[in-house]
Amino acid sequence: MATPLPMTRKPAGPTPERRARLARTIRFLVMATIAYNVIEAVVAISAGTVASSTALIGFGLDSIVEVASAAAVAWQFAARDPEVRESREHLALRIIAVSFFTLAAYVTFEAVRGLIGGADAEHSTVGLVLAAVSVAVMPILSAAQRKAGRELGSASAVADSKQTLLCTYLSAVLLVGLALNSLFGWSWADPLAALAIAAIAVREGVNAWKGDNCCAPAAVLTNGGAATDDCEDDCRGHAE
Repeated sequence: MATPLPMTRKPAGPTPERRARLARTIRFLVMATIAYNVIEAVVAISAGTVASSTALIGFGLDSIVEVASAAAVAWQFAARDPEVRESREHLALRIIAVSFFTLAAYVTFEAVRGLIGGADAEHSTVGLVLAAVSVAVMPILSAAQRKAGRELGSASAVADSKQTLLCTYLSAVLLVGLALNSLFGWSWADPLAALAIAAIAVREGVNAWKGDNCCAPAAVLTNGGAATDDCEDDCRGHAE
């Protein structure tokens, strides 16, 4: 009778070299997100002021919130020591959660004000172009950061990627709202869609506050190199 071969255990998560590369990738993506959002904020607030568009101005302020969220992750991953990065993750998640709540509160306020009689905005070509570019750019940044964050097991990186993805939804809402307002004068379309976005922001803020954004590397180590099915489902449900 043949002697059974000993079972080999799969490596528990990425190697140290791979983790270092993932950390560098996240730092680059975060800095790219910050740079884009600073430009986006300046353009949106300027164009919104010219067109008297509360939606555009609100979109610009959302970009500032995005910068705060990305800056928290940049601060976390500025540490070269993995243990220091992990120790900073809790605070980074709290900052991201507060960013979500702040965004939800502002969007709700502006949406309600628009529905009960806000000033009609003028046509804004700059706003339409900005929203269209953001719809194209933001999903790429979000997907790349989410992929790296999930592989590294960083809840804060995944949470920030969802903040960026939320900016994509807001960009789409802004694009549709500006287009409908310009073509048909439907000033109510944007506030209604914005309220739905605010609800999503609250949900993601709660998830970030609790840390329910990605399976931590500890889950992999605890289960002998493989996360449990429940953990994988949780990751997939929150991050996708």
